[in-house]
Amino acid sequence: MIGPSSGAAEIVAHLETLRSEENVAGMARFGIATETALGISNPDMQKIARLVKRDHGRALDLWRSGVREARMLAIYTADPDTLTPAEARGWAEDFASWEIVDTAADLFTATPFWKELIAEFAADEREFVRRAAFAMIAGAAVHRKQEPDATFIACLPLIETHSADPRNFVKKAVNWALRNIGKRNRTCHAPALDLSEKLAASVDRTARWIGKDAAKELSSEKILARLKG
Repeated sequence: MIGPSSGAAEIVAHLETLRSEENVAGMARFGIATETALGISNPDMQKIARLVKRDHGRALDLWRSGVREARMLAIYTADPDTLTPAEARGWAEDFASWEIVDTAADLFTATPFWKELIAEFAADEREFVRRAAFAMIAGAAVHRKQEPDATFIACLPLIETHSADPRNFVKKAVNWALRNIGKRNRTCHAPALDLSEKLAASVDRTARWIGKDAAKELSSEKILARLKG
C-alpha cells in the first residue's frame, strides 16, 4: 500500500496497476494527450494525492517519469512555496496537453513569482506555454482574492496583445482569462467588458470571437445580477 513514505518509483508502479485502456480512449475524446496516459481519473488521482501527502522532492521525481498520471500527481503534491522559477520553467518545457497545463497553472499561481511567469509564458511562442499564461490569469482572478484588482486590470493589455493568436488552446485560454477578470467584481467588470466589446468589433476573426463570447457572458443578466449583489 502506498503512503507518505512511498518513493516515486513505487508510486508509479502502483499507478501502472490501475491502468484502464477504456478510460484512456475516453480521455482522447476530450483532447487529452494520452501517449503516456494510464486512464486514471482526476478524482481518483486526487484521492491518491491525499494518501501520499505533499513531498516536493518526490513530486519532481514523479514529473520526470513522463507518465501522465505521475505528472498530475506531481502537480497535486508539489509545494508552491518550495517550487523554484527554474523548476516551473522546466515543467513548462514539457507542456503538451491542455489538461496538464491548466492543472499546473493552479500550482504556479500559488507561487510568489506567478506574475513573472505570466509575462514570460505569454511571450513564449509555444502553444501550450502561452496557454499557461492565460490559464494562470484565469485561475488567479478567481483564487487570489487578496490580490489588488489593479493586477488583473493590468493584464488586459496582454490579453489584447494575444487576442489574435488563432491557435485553439491559446484563444480559448485568452477568452477564459478575459471572462474571469470581468466576473471577478464590479471594479474589474467595466474594463473587461470594454475590452470585450472592442475585440468584438475587431477585423481579426480570432479577436472578434474572443470579444463576442466574453461580451455575451459579461453582459448577461446572471453576471450583472451577481455583481450587483
